[in-house]
Order: sequence, then structure tokens, then C-alpha cells
Amino acid sequence: MRFVAGEVAAVHEQMVAAAAGRDIWIVGGGDLAGQFADAGLLDEVIVGITPVTLGGGAPLLPRRILADRMRLVDVERMGQFAKLVYRLS
Repeated sequence: MRFVAGEVAAVHEQMVAAAAGRDIWIVGGGDLAGQFADAGLLDEVIVGITPVTLGGGAPLLPRRILADRMRLVDVERMGQFAKLVYRLS
């Protein structure tokens, strides 16, 4: 695990090199995922749903363009949780 800051395209090159052909996991919320998607560097979004009711909150993915490009490809029940996998086109 490594924490970084800066433009996602420059950081992505370092991530690809360090991953040596393995998957890269981006953690940091919807805005960060959106930055990678805007740069064309995101191909999958995995969402975990937890049974908690909130009175309000921010959108999961704050960029509308993501929703238009997302295709649900897998749903898995994990006890009281749900895992949704979306592919971006």
C-alpha cells in the first residue's frame, strides 16, 4: 500500500509499473474513482452495499458520465452485504 498525491495519469504509470501485470485497486472514494475514469484509466468499479440507513449523503460516484458508461456484470451476496461489480465502457 502506498499513499500518493498529484495528477492521476502520472501516478497511474507508477502504479502499473509497481503492479507488474497484476490488478490495481484504487481506494479513496467516488471523486478519486471519477478522476481515473475521466482520464480513461478505470475499467471496473466494485461497490459494497452495507445495511445502514442514512438520512442523506453524497453520491457514490459524483460524475454523471460514469453512470452512463457503467454496466452491471456481477452481483454477489456476502452475508448481510452485497457486492456489485460494474464494467466501464
